[in-house]
Amino acid sequence: MATAPKLDLPPPARPTRKLGRSQAQHRRAAKTLPLGVSDTYRYWGDAQTLYVTRAKGAQLWDLDGNCYVDFRLGWGPIILGYGDERVDAAARKGIEMGGVTALATALEAEVAELMVAMVPGVEQVRFANSGSEAVATALRVARAVSGRDGFVMIEGAFHGMFDSVLWRTQMESWDPKSGQAPVVAPFGRGIPVAHRDLIGVVPLNDADALRDLFRQEGSRIGAFILEPILGNCCSIPATQAYLKDVRALCDEYGIVLIFDEVKTGFRVARGGAQELYGVLPDLCTFAKAMANGYPIAALGGRRAFMSAISGFDGVLHGGTFTGHPIGLAAAEATLRVLKETDALQQIADWGRKLQGELAGVFAKAGIPHIFTGHPSMFGIMFREKAPRSYRDWAGSDHDLYDSIARALPDYGLLPEPDSREPWFVCQAHNELDPEEIAGKVAEVIATLGR
Repeated sequence: MATAPKLDLPPPARPTRKLGRSQAQHRRAAKTLPLGVSDTYRYWGDAQTLYVTRAKGAQLWDLDGNCYVDFRLGWGPIILGYGDERVDAAARKGIEMGGVTALATALEAEVAELMVAMVPGVEQVRFANSGSEAVATALRVARAVSGRDGFVMIEGAFHGMFDSVLWRTQMESWDPKSGQAPVVAPFGRGIPVAHRDLIGVVPLNDADALRDLFRQEGSRIGAFILEPILGNCCSIPATQAYLKDVRALCDEYGIVLIFDEVKTGFRVARGGAQELYGVLPDLCTFAKAMANGYPIAALGGRRAFMSAISGFDGVLHGGTFTGHPIGLAAAEATLRVLKETDALQQIADWGRKLQGELAGVFAKAGIPHIFTGHPSMFGIMFREKAPRSYRDWAGSDHDLYDSIARALPDYGLLPEPDSREPWFVCQAHNELDPEEIAGKVAEVIATLGR
């Protein structure tokens, strides 16, 4: 029987969302807010910036009534689901305490005790209001302990919104054949050039490069800060062997090892990436998932290092809203759920199911692909081999990924429209069908003619 000829049909048309109300809100907001938002990364252009009216479970709704299955989850804080009643009920009890008093509460010790019980590398804790604040304090402690001002970061890492760490590796313009390392430049204007002299930058999973840098500059380096899984770079993971080498090198050169677990903490395991890998840092930072969306962060670590925070003659730390009872109450409830239930296992299992469905879609479209990181915060890279560092992103088809991601909101899916950002999963995603979600991705790929 003869096979029917394949028709050369145009790709199917893409649905169009109504965004008139969000666009009107942007015009209004832009008069009093730069870019019309309170965070530069929330601005997606005058016509595409979204304004949310409510969120529940794994979904959110914008001003125009469009519903989205959310895989951004506030860049990671939502671990149980939006509007989780267990956490919200606790937060309401925090409200009843009356607000900030410039005095301590019993909640501080209760949450700290939970963290010490859950995280293997934490013996003491100090609370902060954001991951940026926690990281800034960690660097301050490391400098005080080591007596050295310099520190080392990983290419592709992001450690917060303060000047010392607002430096990025310009991989977009890097030529792998040049034989030169990628250029390290500030994130935008206003970052003092003098900060660059304090920073060393190395690729992930290259212990030789780190050893060479320590040999050359070890007398100036007080800290090495890294994300065990690169939360802003496709969730590229460190290997266990690399982290063990890092631990040994920091011990050899007297350099304080900081794990930035702002994204991985209480998400990839109850005790974070340090539990997952079995490698312990000296200091570590947390935020995001620890209170299911309520604002709180923390610095933790070994007692010998945390004791540098010791009054006015030691490392100074604090803030008006530090240890706010609402955030602490929400954190206590969230951590108890994560500690006492199988929520994290449910999240990881659902993430793997989604990966399996997406893999089938990509394979059918002939798109080489790899999933990176942990199934609760996984990256998608269009390449054949697993990446070892940010440099491998340059050799992936990130333009194709970006085209798909930017079309998905029209189909009711909301990943970050940048290939370097992971897909975050929460417990409430279990209520949704991974096959149906993957089908939406297949529809988008069809519109691109793949």
